[in-house]
Amino acid sequence: MTSPDRVAVAMSGGVDSSVAAALLVDQSVEAFGIMLRLWVEDGRVNRCCAPPDVANARRVAALLGIPFYVIDMKDAFRDRVVGVFLDGYAQGITPNPCMECNRTIRWTHLLEHALALGASHLATGHYARVDGDDQGGHRLLRAADRAKDQSYVLSVLGQEQLARARLPLGAMTKAEVRAYARRRGLPVAERPESQDLCFLGGEDYRAFLRRHRPEAFVPGPILDAAGRHLGDHQGLPAYTIGQRRGLRLAASEPYYVLRKDPAANALIVGRRDEAGQASFRTARVHWIAGAAPAQPVSVEVQVRYRAAPVGCRLAPHDSGGSLVELERPIPGVTPGQSAVFYRGETCLGSAVILP
Repeated sequence: MTSPDRVAVAMSGGVDSSVAAALLVDQSVEAFGIMLRLWVEDGRVNRCCAPPDVANARRVAALLGIPFYVIDMKDAFRDRVVGVFLDGYAQGITPNPCMECNRTIRWTHLLEHALALGASHLATGHYARVDGDDQGGHRLLRAADRAKDQSYVLSVLGQEQLARARLPLGAMTKAEVRAYARRRGLPVAERPESQDLCFLGGEDYRAFLRRHRPEAFVPGPILDAAGRHLGDHQGLPAYTIGQRRGLRLAASEPYYVLRKDPAANALIVGRRDEAGQASFRTARVHWIAGAAPAQPVSVEVQVRYRAAPVGCRLAPHDSGGSLVELERPIPGVTPGQSAVFYRGETCLGSAVILP
């Protein structure tokens, strides 16, 4: 029986989005492929839309017998994703451009284009699940395969987007996805994964920043937590929280980057036992349900895409954001990254970590 829905599938030329499209077609869902053409520096490639990727996505769509469209979104991507990345590092924080891409590019601009083309829903190859809640709304859940779970980057979605979302891979493992691609004869079944930022094209982010924000690389002091001068850094954007290598400090045991002080242009370092953080502040929390729970509330928080979740107490802060008090100190709490909150398998929402 044919579904009354018409689903646009965000395709990238990779195995995940290709299998998402194949699953829908095999379920007799009316579908079409849609791919974004994103900004890239002259002479370089964006791994999400390089010519071979477009060709692969087009081949998969033809094999599945579905229409395929390419949408130009270079300007919006440059301004809203690359711009946020560059400005964040220039301000001494470490932004997460994938969060902004999902918020503004995929689930705002791309969704709008999909609906204009007659779609009722937008499907992606993300590993996460969506189901209904007790109030008639929608919940974002972790993927069945926790090793591949991508609910973290989808934590920026709200009820309007989740109502339109289809996530066909949420109940599958990566091995099952590749096996399905082989059985279906998809030409991308063995395509390797890429974990770097798409607009970097495999280049180290520091080289990209030096070309586009050279003024941000101002040498300054490396200080310990007590303010003692230990050496000099090459510019705050060249370092990340938790970094150990590349500090070039003469010491009997290694130092780690604890934080950055943009006002003083100082890099603060410490020993391993100083790297943990017991609390931090966030900007206003985006709650997926649309309304904030009564606070304070006990939940779990994940401070990086691949970080382990840890229990915490989340309470309002005078700044208008929230104070996160952790059950135990953890390293790697990085201003500019996102804190994503969970209760069991349910993703509750997210907020940007503040300095």
